[in-house]
Amino acid sequence: MLPTSEYIETRNGGCYVAGSRVGLDVVAHAFRRGRAAEDIFRAFPSIGSLAKVYGVLTFILEHPEEIEAYLQEEDRFFEEFQASHPLPLEMLEPFERAGHEKTSRVA
Repeated sequence: MLPTSEYIETRNGGCYVAGSRVGLDVVAHAFRRGRAAEDIFRAFPSIGSLAKVYGVLTFILEHPEEIEAYLQEEDRFFEEFQASHPLPLEMLEPFERAGHEKTSRVA
């Protein structure tokens, strides 16, 4: 379980940036991919302020083990959801075609 913070709130079984619908996992993954706080705020202005983004990033940096455990749990939940709710074939075909086109352009 994650420690309490003025920047993070737990609701509906997930963790979110306080006062927003932006998931903690979204910010954590963006930060891990090298996005700066300013970029994250531009991408998710509903967070409310750049200062709040910095607060969330500080929380992430101060609690690396808890964040890693939370992200792994979120990934596990998503995989279970995907397994129990497969997309219909007609919805998968455009993604498969796009993947094949990208592969053929790279080769």
